[in-house]
Amino acid sequence: MAEGRGSASMNMVIVISLLCILVIAKNTNAETHIVGGPKGWTFGMVSWPNGKTFKAGDVLVFNYNAKIHNLVAVDENGYKRCKTPAGAQVLRTGNDEIELASGPNYFICNVPGHCQTGMKISINVA
Repeated sequence: MAEGRGSASMNMVIVISLLCILVIAKNTNAETHIVGGPKGWTFGMVSWPNGKTFKAGDVLVFNYNAKIHNLVAVDENGYKRCKTPAGAQVLRTGNDEIELASGPNYFICNVPGHCQTGMKISINVA
């Protein structure tokens, strides 16, 4: 009976080791994207994602002047209407990093008039 327990313990160690390898492999495949390139998160961003490839786990870096802009992750309705949903977190650091999830990812600046002037992006991660 002691042999069975040792075998089960060894199997558990192997499973945990494989999970650790998968987590490390996922992180090494992630890319970092500076939103807006050198000019950063600003007006006219709607087309910035065009032609770029994004994967789940990639990181978007939003660099902006925190005195005049902010960042909010919103749903599709919030993106289309430039409205911040109740309870949404408004980021104001000027250097925010967001990990992309599978599916649609929407971001806006909710300072009045900014989203309407194109300070928003939509990224669909397959």
